[in-house]
Amino acid sequence: MASLKRIFFGKHSFINQRNSIYSLIQQNGMSQYPSYYIQPVYRKEAQEELEKSGEIMKITHVPTRAALNDQTSSVYQDELVNLFINYVMRDGLKTLARGLVEKSFENIKRIQLEKYHKAKTEAEKQAIEINPKNIFHQAVNNCKPLLYLTPIKRGGVKYQVPVPIPDKRSQFLSMKWLIEAAREKERTVHFPEKLAYELIDAASNTGKVVKRKLDLHKQCEANRAYAHYRWS
Repeated sequence: MASLKRIFFGKHSFINQRNSIYSLIQQNGMSQYPSYYIQPVYRKEAQEELEKSGEIMKITHVPTRAALNDQTSSVYQDELVNLFINYVMRDGLKTLARGLVEKSFENIKRIQLEKYHKAKTEAEKQAIEINPKNIFHQAVNNCKPLLYLTPIKRGGVKYQVPVPIPDKRSQFLSMKWLIEAAREKERTVHFPEKLAYELIDAASNTGKVVKRKLDLHKQCEANRAYAHYRWS
């Protein structure tokens, strides 16, 4: 009888323990860290801002989550470039995508150095940007749309209504358009070369992607009469 009681209560204690673990996982949102654990500060710039504002003392003794694999304090790390590599990636081949983006940056450097050495005056040389990452950031900023059209149904008719676009969505469309423009060119040219020329054109506020952004803005301007349907 005693052995049966041990088996019975032991089984129920195991079930209770299992249920408590499941409830704990649900409370934490499928995370190994409790909700009061803060995100790690791994960038030197963010740490300097916290030190200037005095907020660093508030989180000194607060439990911190472990940094992810792609979170590093290296000066060569660029979050926007990593995000762009993820957009270029297909079928999970991230190493291939990273190699393509790095090769396109090498082509940008080579093209800009050729322009730099061909320049005759010092002023022309100073106006030529050599750093591929600066060109990439400038290209993404120049291709960001400010408005986009969304269909809204009123009285059985769908109207294309211009609305402001969120910053993350604008950034995503900018990089997506750059990749699509590089892939739409002639197939005899390799993708890194096509992407390099598209980034250089976009950085100088010219090219196919900038034209696509301006065409979208013109469509929004043409449909501004329907802008009030956004709130009605």
